[in-house]
Amino acid sequence: MSRLNYRHMYYFWRVASEGNLSEVARSIPVSQSALSSQIRQFEESVGAQLFDRRGRRLVVTDAGRRLMRYANDIFTKGEELESLIRHGIESDEQTLRIGMLTTLSRNFMDGFIAPLFNRTNVRLSITTDSLEGLLDGLSRHQLDVALTNADVQGTDEQIWQSQLLSVQSVSIVGPPGAIKKSKSPKAYRSARWVVPTRDNEIRRAFEGLCTRWQFTPDIQAESNDMAMLRLLARNSGALAVLPTVVVRDEIAQGVLKEYQTLPNVHGDFYAITIRRTFAPPVLDEVLALYTSEQAE
Repeated sequence: MSRLNYRHMYYFWRVASEGNLSEVARSIPVSQSALSSQIRQFEESVGAQLFDRRGRRLVVTDAGRRLMRYANDIFTKGEELESLIRHGIESDEQTLRIGMLTTLSRNFMDGFIAPLFNRTNVRLSITTDSLEGLLDGLSRHQLDVALTNADVQGTDEQIWQSQLLSVQSVSIVGPPGAIKKSKSPKAYRSARWVVPTRDNEIRRAFEGLCTRWQFTPDIQAESNDMAMLRLLARNSGALAVLPTVVVRDEIAQGVLKEYQTLPNVHGDFYAITIRRTFAPPVLDEVLALYTSEQAE
């Protein structure tokens, strides 16, 4: 008879994945003491210590990480199957569950889902969340794809698949007539600015450009939210530094003017998925559109 108790293995996998014994106990649900006891029994059955107990924290050992590779294969496929059954194996209608980074440009999102609007057999479920929340949703098969402006690297325990969807130019934009000679660094020295926060690569590139132009920008407002930057660019009267896709409509309407494209600066947009046996066919179709664009 097999020595493996798959219930105990599942408990180990949940705690190792989430890193919090009490939260896992509440979600299963089972008492924390019973959960701890069953994990100890599992350690005894496999003959290895799977966690280092450091105060209230459980840290996965090397043996635990090796076992996690097998547990991931077993239980992520189980959760994927459960999700597939829940949404209907034979259903003609496809549901595409899209997670969107809270701070992502809505214009980019509009462009991503636009090809799907005329598909009568496709139902969209769209949520916004932090990057951590999106990755958690992918790992639990609650999402099919996450759209972000940051690449994500996989590990041995969890393989994320990252596809670069679009590389967007970054420009200085502002109200028409805000400055006269947009190609002259001197024209920008007296301007007020709306920019991304310092954790954004666009902000760092812009500050490097200001250093070369030998002036310190007068920052009126900063935000890590592209929707907020769009609002500020439209209403503040200041110059803004952001991907032009964010204010595409305002430029087309003449509300804002693109003064200068920043050299060697761009905003990247990614689709993050997780390795799985089944995915909605429509997801492959929409991602293939971007693969074709990148090849052109």
